[in-house]
Amino acid sequence: MAGHTDNSVFIDAPMDLVWDMTNDIESWPNLFSEYAKAEVLTRQGNTVTFRLTMHPDAGGTSWSWVSERTSDPATRTVRSHRVETGNFEHMNIFWEYVEEDGGVRMRWVQDFHMKPAAPIDDAAMTDRLNTNTGIQMALIKTKIEAAAARSRA
Repeated sequence: MAGHTDNSVFIDAPMDLVWDMTNDIESWPNLFSEYAKAEVLTRQGNTVTFRLTMHPDAGGTSWSWVSERTSDPATRTVRSHRVETGNFEHMNIFWEYVEEDGGVRMRWVQDFHMKPAAPIDDAAMTDRLNTNTGIQMALIKTKIEAAAARSRA
């Protein structure tokens, strides 16, 4: 069995603002609540290799990994995968942005498989990701909609 999540959120803001804010990796610690640091390692065209570091967990561990992300501004999609997989056999993420009702529907699809020695299995990670994705999407929605309101003012 492999893990799979598919979540979306409607953001009441212009496409360019949503696209720009969510693809500015260096600003992710301000956009997401879980990241302490986002460091771009290389940039080649629309492909970025970067390291994310989370805030310390309850045990004091700061989890970190490297991912590669390729954006396609023409189709408003992004594909990424973990280069340093950690507890995952693989982790692939697809982002999609669709204009809808005067705003943008942002969708994240995550496909993954946990390593046999990982502390949790695919089902538990699916639950964890679905919960956290909802939290992060709500936060991103709030921050982007506030930025849109400021730009309209």
